Amino acid sequence: MKIDIHAHILPRDWPDLRERYGYGGFIRLEHTGTGCAKMMKGQTFFREVHPNLWDPAVRVEECDAQGVDVQVLSTVPVMFSYWAKPADTHDLSKILNDHIADCIARFPKRFMGLGTVPMQAPRRAAQELERCINDLGLVGVQIGTHVENQNLDDPIFDPFWQAANDLGAAIFVHPWDMMGFDDLPRHWLPWLVSMPAESSRAICSLMMGGVIEKYPRIRFAFAHGGGSFAATLGRIDHGFKMRPDLCQTQTSTPPSELARRIYIDSLVHDPRALEFVVDIFGEERIALGTDYPFPLGELAPGQLIESVDFLSAAARERMLSGTALEWANRARADYETDASRAHSVRITRSCCGPVTHHD
Repeated sequence: MKIDIHAHILPRDWPDLRERYGYGGFIRLEHTGTGCAKMMKGQTFFREVHPNLWDPAVRVEECDAQGVDVQVLSTVPVMFSYWAKPADTHDLSKILNDHIADCIARFPKRFMGLGTVPMQAPRRAAQELERCINDLGLVGVQIGTHVENQNLDDPIFDPFWQAANDLGAAIFVHPWDMMGFDDLPRHWLPWLVSMPAESSRAICSLMMGGVIEKYPRIRFAFAHGGGSFAATLGRIDHGFKMRPDLCQTQTSTPPSELARRIYIDSLVHDPRALEFVVDIFGEERIALGTDYPFPLGELAPGQLIESVDFLSAAARERMLSGTALEWANRARADYETDASRAHSVRITRSCCGPVTHHD
């Protein structure tokens, strides 16, 4: 079985948000009549997208072709809209979250879901998180690596973290609104340099701010293999030790120890990087993630995990599905089909010869 915890989706259409809220700055889809659509911010082109972004039936067909059994759906981060009026972001969140719930209702064995919430208003965010889990049946929510100029350990977010802890929520942290964006106009550097730094920013904030320890029932997962955190952990740990006056105000637990308490996805693009994050976080804390359907993701889902020679068959199976089920707090039996069982057998055979047992 393959479960992809990092898969983005949007509705095909949603209301005109400028008209609905009375001001602009929001993303809209402009369908071109060719089967594709343009994501537009006002009159500014953002990116071209295809039906697999909004059509769940097309998505299931592609998953079948790629051997993916389940996707954990989340919105495209540009939709976070933390800059907008809180009531408007809350309303938009409901539109997006209801759409994800509808997709799950259509394909209950193929999709799980993560909502989005108005993090600039933490009590509203807590309310929507509760609705996502208790009313819509989602596993948790996706949030950004920071909220406007506030890091995730800011005390303003305590009501949200408390609600997430009480609910035992899964939280997927995805970079957006990248630092240095305006200073890096060339070579796609915000995506290649700033995004990994944003993930490390979020991880360090949550660790050193005491959030990871204070709210132990929250299951945090970080996109893109945790970004640059693993590669700079030696420096982070050293700084934590040398400047306790700055780094240990909320916790004395080293970041290298706390790394074993969070999850990451597998989207690191390089077998050497995968081996390194396995050493830092532990193979049991890594779940398949592809960034579907975007080109910076893993275009052959699970290929990196399946191709390396340093993982056991059990570790592969764990990273392809077991970790995702643990993080989402879901039972394998709820998503198993004849096709997924056959795929698990094929994975086991490819890893260790003609043996058909698997967990």
